[in-house]
Amino acid sequence: MSRITLPAAFSFIVLSLSGCGPAISEEPAAAAAPAPVMVTTVSAREEDIPVRFEYVGQVDASLEVDIRSRITGIVERRHFREGGQVTADQLLFSLDARPFEAVYKQALAAIEIARAQKISAEAQLNKARRELKRVTPLASQKLLGQNQQDDAASAVDIAEAELAVAEAAIQQAEANRLTAQINLDYTRIRSPVNGIIGRALVNRGALVPAGSGEPMTTIVQTHPVFVDFGIPQNERLRMRREINQGRLRLPPTGFQVDLLDEQGHESGYNGTLDFEDYKVDNRTGTFAMRASLANDDDTLSPGQFVRVVLKGALRTGAIAVPQRAVLDGPGGKYVYVVATGEGGMQSAAQKPVKPGEWVSLGNGRGNYWLIREGLAPGDEVIVDGVARIFFPGMPVKVDNTPPASSAQ
Repeated sequence: MSRITLPAAFSFIVLSLSGCGPAISEEPAAAAAPAPVMVTTVSAREEDIPVRFEYVGQVDASLEVDIRSRITGIVERRHFREGGQVTADQLLFSLDARPFEAVYKQALAAIEIARAQKISAEAQLNKARRELKRVTPLASQKLLGQNQQDDAASAVDIAEAELAVAEAAIQQAEANRLTAQINLDYTRIRSPVNGIIGRALVNRGALVPAGSGEPMTTIVQTHPVFVDFGIPQNERLRMRREINQGRLRLPPTGFQVDLLDEQGHESGYNGTLDFEDYKVDNRTGTFAMRASLANDDDTLSPGQFVRVVLKGALRTGAIAVPQRAVLDGPGGKYVYVVATGEGGMQSAAQKPVKPGEWVSLGNGRGNYWLIREGLAPGDEVIVDGVARIFFPGMPVKVDNTPPASSAQ
């Protein structure tokens, strides 16, 4: 009986097992192609698109007047309610008028003294003229000396000069009376305009110096109001460049200015640009702008922050796509467009874009993004289905059939 060694037996078992199973292929099976993704698209086209520009602004009064005393005096009484409405020429403060009344009476007395001096000077002049008239024929007849006639003529000249001095004294006294009257009137401080008055900054019994740096109170007018805001210099320069290139057209009558409420909706307050600065503010890097808006119901208050919208401009020959079609990537924003390859196969091609303003085109086309660069007319931009596109070049199938309306 023959004996089989252990290595030979192991080889026999391995060969027997290898012949029992199915043959294993050395080449892997080819991966199945992904199914096309159903997408909807919009066709990019050029059109004139209304655009609006939004900024943060602050409400300011159209007129603000600081009330100061023109004379130095003691405050006797306040005649207004703080924070209330005042009218032009309304009495606001009364100052102690007694010192100014005394000065005014002194001025009146000085006028009477000057007038009496004038009467005396006129009498002296008349007397001197009569004396000259008497001595002139006597001197011509050699009955009086020539020196006597000369003295009489000099007396007339002196009397005329004294009369001129008296008349000047009257004018000086009248001017002093007018100054005293003005200062006396200044003891009653009145409102120069209609408006809303602020807090009283001086109390009864306080001494207010003439023309002091601190006002006694402040009056503001809020019909209309101003809204101050700034346009960043880069944006302003870009707007000028686009206007020169014909890509942006401003309204012929100027921007319409609207305010937005807390929810971003138009608040109903509108107006026009009132001021546009020609230089850049070095502190903020913006061009200062100001709008004038009606405020008949006093809702807008000075110091209030608001959102300003400039309306009326048009982007000419511009392209806009729905905002949801614009995606963010490592290299910036992009969209998917439909590309057609060999055999008519459609795929998603990635196109980088440079978006501009958010716009609303009407006719149900809201929430669109204006595209400055990256798209050409005729590009089929994928709007819905982009979430299922995992890589550029993925097969897509366009279905722009509108959904059937639900049964009533």
